[in-house]
Amino acid sequence: MNYKNIKILTFLLCICCTLLFEAKIKLPALVSDGMILQRNQKLNIWGKADANEKVEVKFLNKNYKTTADQNGNWKILLPEQKAGGPYTMTINEITLKDILIGDVWLASGQSNMELPMRRLTPLYSDEIKNANNQNIRFFTVPQKYNFKSPQTELEGGKWEATNPQTILNFSGVAYFFAKNVSEKNKVPVGIIHSSLGGSPIQAWMDENSLKKYPEYLDEAKKWQNDELIKSTESSEQALSKAWYTELDQSDIGSNQHWESFDLNDSEWKTMKIPGSWEDTEGSFEGSVWFRKEIILTKNQTGKAAFLNLGRIKDADVTYINGTKVGNVTYEYPPRWYDVPAGILKEGKNIIAVRISNGSGKGQFIADKPYYLEIDGQKIDLKSEWKYKIGAKMAKMAPGTTFIRWKPTGLYNAMINPLMNYNITGAIWYQGESNTGKPKEYGDLLTTMITDWRNKFNNKEMPFITVQLANFMEAKAQPVESNWAELRDQQRKVSLQVPNAGLAVIIDVGEWNDIHPLNKKTVGDRLALQAMKLAYGKNIVADGPVYQSMKINGNKIVLSFKTGTDDFAPVVELKGFAIKNAGGNWSWAKAKIEGKTITVWNDSVTNPVAVRYDWADNPDGNLKNKTGLPASPFTTE
Repeated sequence: MNYKNIKILTFLLCICCTLLFEAKIKLPALVSDGMILQRNQKLNIWGKADANEKVEVKFLNKNYKTTADQNGNWKILLPEQKAGGPYTMTINEITLKDILIGDVWLASGQSNMELPMRRLTPLYSDEIKNANNQNIRFFTVPQKYNFKSPQTELEGGKWEATNPQTILNFSGVAYFFAKNVSEKNKVPVGIIHSSLGGSPIQAWMDENSLKKYPEYLDEAKKWQNDELIKSTESSEQALSKAWYTELDQSDIGSNQHWESFDLNDSEWKTMKIPGSWEDTEGSFEGSVWFRKEIILTKNQTGKAAFLNLGRIKDADVTYINGTKVGNVTYEYPPRWYDVPAGILKEGKNIIAVRISNGSGKGQFIADKPYYLEIDGQKIDLKSEWKYKIGAKMAKMAPGTTFIRWKPTGLYNAMINPLMNYNITGAIWYQGESNTGKPKEYGDLLTTMITDWRNKFNNKEMPFITVQLANFMEAKAQPVESNWAELRDQQRKVSLQVPNAGLAVIIDVGEWNDIHPLNKKTVGDRLALQAMKLAYGKNIVADGPVYQSMKINGNKIVLSFKTGTDDFAPVVELKGFAIKNAGGNWSWAKAKIEGKTITVWNDSVTNPVAVRYDWADNPDGNLKNKTGLPASPFTTE
């Protein structure tokens, strides 16, 4: 064979190899190594290929064949399977390994669903340290948005089994839910986690579902303009950068290094932490520096330590002895900073904190822990600190549009691509961002549930909502509450929509934190609902569920759903308010009488309605003997 023929042969071989490469099967991110497939359902396996390409799936010693359509799309339906594994699956030239069969749940919502285990470390350190469970796996959907059309593919993501490293990124609520369900049913549990902090419900709904809300549709269409997105983001980033650059340049503390160990702060003012400097200095946006001297013994020095500065509004940079130990750029995360060995020294030590606040009341949040921990010994930092203003700004920091929260965007990018994957049901923790217009929430949620069920081709798919927790300061008198109204909307949906459940957590919130740390109770109560709704267990999964009322003279008698009305005895029932004919509410007395509760106020002779736990942060104590709390409700 001459040289010319060799060149031709080589060229042809290259073309063949290229064609073979291009003809390879492309699988969605969900169909991959380590996936958990849904038991007891016919299973979708799908992907892309060349037009008319033959596709063969080999699984559990059986072969399944199809042909890609003209657009290269293909789908194969596998028969129902029992829980088990690990297995392998071959799709043409691709081999997928470590596949389990069990139950798959979709976990979605906003920040309280998103909150990862790493944010819960001090509370669940043993849980994290000992995490090693191949039967609990997470697929975290990349946080993307798209306003133009529902997407069919995710931009990344992978299945991960539980270990001390991976668990840190898992949703805390979803993890404890999965662990509980897996342990009770003795099957693997996979979580497809698709959530985004701050998102309203309309961001998780498709265009068709929002037709009755033209203002939301108009907003979605507005953001289909890529240039508008680009220009808005660019403009806001520039304004924000300019504001913070001006703040940094104006901050005399930064310029003079007020974090330094040997700074003379003898003439600084003092204030007790926690608290707000604005109570003394008046309202302003800008920066404030704080310093605290602590004395350590020889035995306490040279060691690693842990600094807990509770929560701060807004951003902070924290130093010990002039060395930066951590920072947080916004108000919500706790200030948990690891202090490396070698920073602390015998005798005098200085903790310095620079706080920048762009809007609202800057403060160290009350009723949070503030301490330095060394070898298990805590040094209390709730005491007098020195402080000095670094800079006062002429105006507040520029706002942000948060385009990613606009209607349909998250549905299109983070929900629609999941629809081919078989799941048991969905858990949903969202609503905080809709408390501004709470009365529409019930209809929005009902519409979304219906649409998701249709898209997943399961009209009875279990859907379990987490009711909003107690939050904000308690009120001395009965008042209207958007948070209470939204909770009631969630309650009504759980009663009116078939196979929908409600995990009530009105007793596990924190008045000073929109992200309460107790996520295990939330996950466990979701699992309790799942055991009843999805797995048919004959159990009590709800606290007392209000059903009806009867006016009896100057009293109102409340009845509750049978099975939930085994009330736990208490010395005094709290949380009830009663309404007179004039429309005024007042606190009421309440008494358990068998399976009913009688409510009254001696000064109200003509009562017309009752409310229970109708407040941002109520203090009701109505539970049944399972220990589950009653949902807030109104008889109106």
